[in-house]
Amino acid sequence: MQRERIFVDTGAWVALTDIDDAYHKDAVSIFPSLLKTHQELITSNLVVAESYILILKALGHNAAIEFLDRINISPRITRIYSSFDLEKEAEVILKKYEDHDFSYTDAVSFTIMRKEKIINAFSFDKHFKTMGFNKVP
Repeated sequence: MQRERIFVDTGAWVALTDIDDAYHKDAVSIFPSLLKTHQELITSNLVVAESYILILKALGHNAAIEFLDRINISPRITRIYSSFDLEKEAEVILKKYEDHDFSYTDAVSFTIMRKEKIINAFSFDKHFKTMGFNKVP
């Protein structure tokens, strides 16, 4: 049986890194089981950029660089780069869901998940559930 892929959002990366994050304990406790059940962790360059700046502000330069290094060396993390086409589809989502406060990164993440047929997101953001994805935890 092929193991699934899961999309990893900004909040999860930050929670795994920052022990003072409100979701740190949840993230650290669930992450090992996600590694057992998901062969590939999918994220985007926009998520990495958001995570980097949040980690930089909360924990400083060294922690932010360590985060980037861990992302870059892991053979199980695939970073999908935003493109013109992905962003145009994301902008359709932003226009359609005017009653939600999706970020641009959120909308690109949703578009990536749809295109890649990924149904699970390691995220603490309610917006993934709003868009019909399974939010883990």
